[in-house]
Amino acid sequence: MIYYGMITAAVAMFSIQFFFKNIYRNARGSGTGATLEFSALSSLAGMAVLFIMNGLRFEFTAFSLLMAALSAVNSISFTFCSLTALGKINLSLYSVFSMLGGMVLPFAAGIIFFDEPLRAGKIVCLLFITAALCVTIQRDECRSGTGYYIGVFALNGMSGVLSKIFQASPFEKTSAAGYSVLSAASTVVIACALLPFFRSGEKRKLSAGMIVGTMGNGILGCIANLLLLISLAHLPASAQYPFVTGGVMIMSTALCFFTSKKPRARELVSVALAFAGMLALVLID
Repeated sequence: MIYYGMITAAVAMFSIQFFFKNIYRNARGSGTGATLEFSALSSLAGMAVLFIMNGLRFEFTAFSLLMAALSAVNSISFTFCSLTALGKINLSLYSVFSMLGGMVLPFAAGIIFFDEPLRAGKIVCLLFITAALCVTIQRDECRSGTGYYIGVFALNGMSGVLSKIFQASPFEKTSAAGYSVLSAASTVVIACALLPFFRSGEKRKLSAGMIVGTMGNGILGCIANLLLLISLAHLPASAQYPFVTGGVMIMSTALCFFTSKKPRARELVSVALAFAGMLALVLID
């Protein structure tokens, strides 16, 4: 049960993380330069916290570095799609496609490539949460931004797949915390290397919104991903990621009660479906 507790803590962090991305986008924009700045600063903040959590130890293996570099490229690409998508579609739609990809791709990879058992509870959970996500979409919300929907779907899903590959690999590798530090460091290096090619001539000072957005996103995201990575060593991806998706839906909707935009009836229905799916995952063999 301790690992489901870790996943629940990660779910809470992911739910709050969406707001920090939006704070940064409102303060800085959503271009390529803004994306690279956001990735570098967020990862730097997250790396500092993870380095302390790892006892100020830096771990390294060639395989871990390769996976960390792939994770960094995926993370920067996802951030670009996220910041751009948030300027074209609303937060609920962004959340739907992001979480659907984060659930479906690791679920499929776990079953197909890692011989995880396909239990009835997993299938019922997947169906319930997919239905819950679909309920939140309104017809007029899907008229534009198709490319960004696909981007956030595929790239967020690949994050979970890469984590599963790392944990399941027989090659020599670092600890989960050491890998998380390497991933954050790789993101900082790649983003800083690309930034001179995309930064506009105008120099922009860091505003309070940019600082809050990057630090909040980076620290929460890195710690949440570390918790999921640790849990993956003990729980199948085909069970973990549907649980994460359903949990984020429930937590995000609960947080909306404390904002000016209260949940709509369809969002409450989606939460009920997500909760039913999570119960099915736990109770049905």
